[in-house]
Amino acid sequence: MDFKQIQELIKMVNKSNISELSIEQDTFKITIKQKEEGQQIVAVPAVAPVQAYAPPVAQVAAATAPAAQAAPAAAGAPAAKDNLITIKSPMIGTFYRSAGPDKPPFVNVGDDVSAGKVVCIIEAMKLFNEIESEVSGKIVKILVDDASPVEYDQPLFLVEP
Repeated sequence: MDFKQIQELIKMVNKSNISELSIEQDTFKITIKQKEEGQQIVAVPAVAPVQAYAPPVAQVAAATAPAAQAAPAAAGAPAAKDNLITIKSPMIGTFYRSAGPDKPPFVNVGDDVSAGKVVCIIEAMKLFNEIESEVSGKIVKILVDDASPVEYDQPLFLVEP
């Protein structure tokens, strides 16, 4: 099971009425539990001789609780600006505004973006993932500093449609 599959499982549990989901494979076990308030807890694998799987689950578990606690604070920000849309991080990793140190940023404040345009890169487990905008509009604010860690579902950009 890879990192993207774990993310999809967490999303599905969040959106459903499932309170607990357990998946067990040969050398890997994951349990996702949801609290009544909508928060989620991810258990670390019970048996993990394959070291490639243990760190991502540990990262998900470590970063999920703070992300869930930060959600109410983030929800208050768009209320002040009703017409702004938030582009959020689809994963845990390191946020980069450009493809390299000597390259220009993908987007700046005031730039127009369209759906499908790359707005940043998030490095996760030594893989560089291009994050595309799902909305069209104008970048109003960049909420994360370059080369800083981001959590799952953390707001990255504010876009005016």
